[in-house]
Amino acid sequence: MQMSRLKEFRTIMNSIKSVWEKDKKAAIVMLIGVNGSAYRLPGTKMMMAENAEMAGTISGGCLEGDIYGYAEKAIQEATPMLKTYDLSDNEIWSLGIGCKGSLEIFILPTKKDDAFWEETDRLLNKDEEFSFILEVPTGIKTLVTKDGEIIGDSEYLPSIVYESALQSLKSQKRAEVLKWEGRRFVIDAIRPSQRLIVAGAGKDAIPVVELAAKAGFSVTVLDPRSESNRERYFPAATHLVELPENINSENVKGAWWVIMNHLQSRDEEALHLALQSNPKYIGVLGPVSRTQEMLLNIGEDLIIGEEIYSPVGLDIGAETMDEVAISIVSELMAVRSNREGKSLKGKVKIHV
Repeated sequence: MQMSRLKEFRTIMNSIKSVWEKDKKAAIVMLIGVNGSAYRLPGTKMMMAENAEMAGTISGGCLEGDIYGYAEKAIQEATPMLKTYDLSDNEIWSLGIGCKGSLEIFILPTKKDDAFWEETDRLLNKDEEFSFILEVPTGIKTLVTKDGEIIGDSEYLPSIVYESALQSLKSQKRAEVLKWEGRRFVIDAIRPSQRLIVAGAGKDAIPVVELAAKAGFSVTVLDPRSESNRERYFPAATHLVELPENINSENVKGAWWVIMNHLQSRDEEALHLALQSNPKYIGVLGPVSRTQEMLLNIGEDLIIGEEIYSPVGLDIGAETMDEVAISIVSELMAVRSNREGKSLKGKVKIHV
């Protein structure tokens, strides 16, 4: 699964609100379809506003300038716009763009006084999953919450689209287009970030937390040392300044774990807590023999390499703290996407 759409959407929504505060107009620009190779997946969003202000990226920078011309017109006319780019035609663009697919992009002007965006912002800040639905090209928009509540233009929402939106929250990996009786609906499942708990607030945890946050994880640092486990060192994380043994496993249920205290007794406490909390992933820093000893000490008989990732990280020859952090976060991303972490060399399709 790609980086959390909820985190990206919330960033875009905050940018739009910032533009509104300056009495300017803005639009959401959304990638809704890809055929062939592309930089990002369907569902990717960015903000474009008056005075060429932008936030986010659709194509990595090669198309944004051209898209802005259309976004500016859509904003001025307060009318949604659909634009298709065929990136295989270099003679048209003369840009030598690396991606050779075709992209379908939808530009949706926003209004400051629209209650729909207020509700969207509320859901985003609650960190709750929901489906974001757009009819193309009309721009009719609807939200479907995880509890089945419909927000927005509900009278225009066919029941088949509603049911598909609810289902999308369970398994969708990218925005999808549903066609029904000559109409087209983009259904985008918006989910919160995976929670990652980094047990240990040592210096080598700093780049791990920073990179994991950039990769879309919601990071918590678990360490009882208040002088180390603080915002100064981990500005992108929340902080649990507690001993692992004092934490209720229900409060950390379903998280991802990287255990790197460098103190075996505390690592054992963190590993025990992680195993009691129905974890999605556990990675342990250090050699296999140390992890095996830890499991023996806490009375667990598990297979390292199946239930436990030890040593944590991909085998990329990492030595320095930053290199090790790249190795660890690369493995987190690979597991999250159900990939093996191999080279892309010779691969025809990157996004599958």
